[in-house]
Amino acid sequence: MTTVTAPPARPRASSFSGVNPTFVRYELARRFNRQTTIFTLLLPAVLYLALFRTAPARGTLPHGNFAAWMMIGLAVYGAAMAATSSAATISVEKSAGWMRTIALSPLAPPGYLLVKVLCSVVMAAVPVAIVGVLGLVTGARADAEVWVTSLVVAWLGAAVFAALGISLGLALKPDVVMHMPGLTMTALAFLGNLFIPLSGTMLEISRYTPMYGVSTLARYTLTDGYSFSGEHSGLAGAVLNIVAWFAGFGFMAVRRFAKSTGRQ
Repeated sequence: MTTVTAPPARPRASSFSGVNPTFVRYELARRFNRQTTIFTLLLPAVLYLALFRTAPARGTLPHGNFAAWMMIGLAVYGAAMAATSSAATISVEKSAGWMRTIALSPLAPPGYLLVKVLCSVVMAAVPVAIVGVLGLVTGARADAEVWVTSLVVAWLGAAVFAALGISLGLALKPDVVMHMPGLTMTALAFLGNLFIPLSGTMLEISRYTPMYGVSTLARYTLTDGYSFSGEHSGLAGAVLNIVAWFAGFGFMAVRRFAKSTGRQ
């Protein structure tokens, strides 16, 4: 009796094989759909206009004003929500069986996930720009260095939440995951010291949440690390927070992707 064995799978040249400009352009085009774009543009802008005048009694900052503080927080929030919502659309691909197709293609998992993260971060630039323009026209005042570094950090920090979005998208069904980013990001933004200045116990809790690191790093040139109540947050703690959460969300995304494609 003859035994037939399947030919061995062809080894990939690298972890990023199969990534090409056509695939990147396709992913970018999918990100900018009408529903997602309108939602990610409007909510951070409306929240900024509602909150930028709510300065506390001791609302003085060394390198700008409270409107700039709120502008940076809403830029972080908008970027995080855009990246999470954009990356979470991977749930639709999973439900359509696209993950199994990827398993048969030359596209390696790290390359596929990297493109998802990069395209989601590109999408995140839109709300950051909108909130920045609103800050400019509504009296947000800060040193030139603050404007540049804060908005760039808010934008690039969205990579952390793109990894979270991929994890959510691969773990949940499309009809569930489409409602998760807004609720999740709003809760994390409150805990992360984005909407109102936190102090005391709430600020201590905030230090262990995903948005704390990005928001603290983004505002550091504005505040020198000090809260309105005088408590200090160091750069090292902010960077460690970003690295730890990105590593955690990234690991979750890789594991969920491996399970979805059968690549254990």
